[in-house]
Order: sequence, then structure tokens, then C-alpha cells
Amino acid sequence: FAGNGEPTLHPHFAEIMEDTVDLRDRLAPDARICVLSNATRLADPKVVDALALTDEAILKIDSGLEETVKRLDRPAPGYSLEDTVNRIVALRDRLGDALTIQTMFVSWEQDGVAYDNTSEADVAPWLGILRRVAPPRLMIYTIARETPLQTMAKASPGALDALAARAREIVPEVSVSY
Repeated sequence: FAGNGEPTLHPHFAEIMEDTVDLRDRLAPDARICVLSNATRLADPKVVDALALTDEAILKIDSGLEETVKRLDRPAPGYSLEDTVNRIVALRDRLGDALTIQTMFVSWEQDGVAYDNTSEADVAPWLGILRRVAPPRLMIYTIARETPLQTMAKASPGALDALAARAREIVPEVSVSY
């Protein structure tokens, strides 16, 4: 489950996941159920229970700095990176190997200020989050299509490779998409 929007926002997400598991088990037992989520709804026990039904929950953490996450991802008011990380850590105990962290690396200019989440200021605390979460897998990527923000630019392959090398000291399996 992924696409144009956050799947866990659907008011019947838990029921959809239960139905999906039932259909998969009956019709395609080898199929994998994966959910890509921005992890902002982990305070809802029904969402957590539904994610625990998946074969892989892919949860986004796009920076180690809350300011960068807020500028890049524009979460709902009241978002807290610390709270989100704590909830991911708690979910990690339930998901085990079914947890993947996904991080998008980009640079952009907004309101006359330059941002780059490949900077050491963003990366050092991001690595700290990876140590706390201890995910079995990490996906590192950059944008692959145009974005509404014209100043947004891809992270270079070299930067992504360097980030992956650092992350591999913490996470057993790291994939990179350029």
C-alpha cells in the first residue's frame, strides 16, 4: 500500500488490512503485503495493529532534525520527530524483521533558505535514530520525478553511496535507489 497519500489515514485502514490478509491467505499465499507509511499515525493502536499484520512496514524518516522533517515532509501540526521515533522503536519490537526504514535525500531552497538533508547536521542525528530503531533494513533514495517545489534537487549518487556506507555500519541491509 503506497501511492499519492498516506494509507494509514483511511478511516478503515485496519479493516482493509484484515481483508487483505484474508484474501492473500486464500488466493495468493506467497504474496507479500507491504505498507509504505510516513509513520505519523503510530499513536493510533488500530494503525499499529494493522501494520503488525503486514509482511513489511516501510516507515519514513527523512532527517534526524525535526526542523528538516517539518520543512520537507510537512506533517500535520503537533508532529514530533522524537515521539515518532519512540513509537517506531516500540513497533520494532512487534514487527521484528518486518520493519524497514526509508529515507529520501534531497536539497532545496525554501523562503530564501537552502536546505540539504545530506548535510552532517542532518545525517549525524539520523544515524543516531537508526541506532535507536535498529531496523533490519534501510532504503535510501532520492527524488525520481518532478516535485511541486521547483528548487528541489536530487542527492548525487556519490552522496547516496557515502550515506549508505555509513548506514551499513548500523543496519544489516541497505539498498540505494538513484
